[in-house]
Amino acid sequence: MPRPQHRLSWNDPATRALVYQVLALALVGASIWFLVHNTLHNLSMRNIATGFGFLNREAGFAIGESVIAYGPADTYGRAIAVGVLNTLRVGLIALVAATVLGVLIGVGRLSKNWLVAKITSVYVEVMRNVPLLLQLFFWYALITENMPGPRQAHNPLPGVFISNRGLKVPGLEGASLDWMLAGLALAVVAILILGHWGTKRQESTGRVFPLGRAAIGLLIVLPVLGWAASGASLTLDMPELKGFNFVGGLTLSPEFVALFLGLTVYTSAFIAEVVRSGIQAVNNGQWEAAGSLGLPRRKVLRLVVLPQALRVIIPPMTSQYLNLLKNSSLAVAIGYPDIVSVVNTTLNQTGQAIEGILIIMGAYLTVSLSISIFMNWYNKRIALVER
Repeated sequence: MPRPQHRLSWNDPATRALVYQVLALALVGASIWFLVHNTLHNLSMRNIATGFGFLNREAGFAIGESVIAYGPADTYGRAIAVGVLNTLRVGLIALVAATVLGVLIGVGRLSKNWLVAKITSVYVEVMRNVPLLLQLFFWYALITENMPGPRQAHNPLPGVFISNRGLKVPGLEGASLDWMLAGLALAVVAILILGHWGTKRQESTGRVFPLGRAAIGLLIVLPVLGWAASGASLTLDMPELKGFNFVGGLTLSPEFVALFLGLTVYTSAFIAEVVRSGIQAVNNGQWEAAGSLGLPRRKVLRLVVLPQALRVIIPPMTSQYLNLLKNSSLAVAIGYPDIVSVVNTTLNQTGQAIEGILIIMGAYLTVSLSISIFMNWYNKRIALVER
């Protein structure tokens, strides 16, 4: 039998949908063409060069703090790399700290202790309802305006000094430092492998592997072995007051500390609510069943409830991680040299505004997508598998 020929008709929903999609695509394409053509025309009328060739030119400006070696004689490309690394440094450290603090506060909100529950509840309501920019100004003013000078710096611990110049802590120097860091990285990898093996072992035999004690041992033993293998050439650099400021040790600038505290405190309040809602999503029967086996409430939370709550916690937690990273762009308000601050200086000197904005967008997009991919992979890994 010959197939009936399909006739195009405006009364056919598929035909109308195809026409609408073609028109929408044409409109978007025409808008993009107009914006690009208009931008290139205006740039050529003002004799403004386009492209990323400026990245190889000498920057000519200093950056207050840097993870890698940098000087004014270096290129704009290296300056932007410094900004990216500064953003990643404060973002990743604040991400870990906000996660730990948020989990503790979220669990505290469900505590049967009335005082703990109320204090954590007040913390959440206050911190997440005060704008982050205002919190950054508060922490920055607290450090720079209310802390004493270096000569009267607070000394809570030996070698630790808190002043309006920032936080000074002891530092490690020597050829063994790289070996110790390599040992630390190897210990982390070994812990992850042991954790995976311990989970499989528990599922097959029911025996719990003491991962906590093994992790502590690896974190101590492997860096010590790296230190011994490299010749034990490591010294402790203690900060000392000389003249009007400290010398030696490691310095955490007031801008870094204020940004770290602001991002951590603000984001931890949202993470706490995510954790609280995830725990409450687990059926109360799980608490009762685990309690009937004689498990204390602490172990019930760690071994029974939290593993199930993770399936609810991870998706909104991903959003909070992305918010923390993007909120780090407010660092420019307190003078921390992040990617936004460095690129702003670059485009003010070169006039390459469009390229500068594209670099900022590309940097944040790359890091955000990386976090999303990892969190989606982890969420899929812990998801329930339906048979």
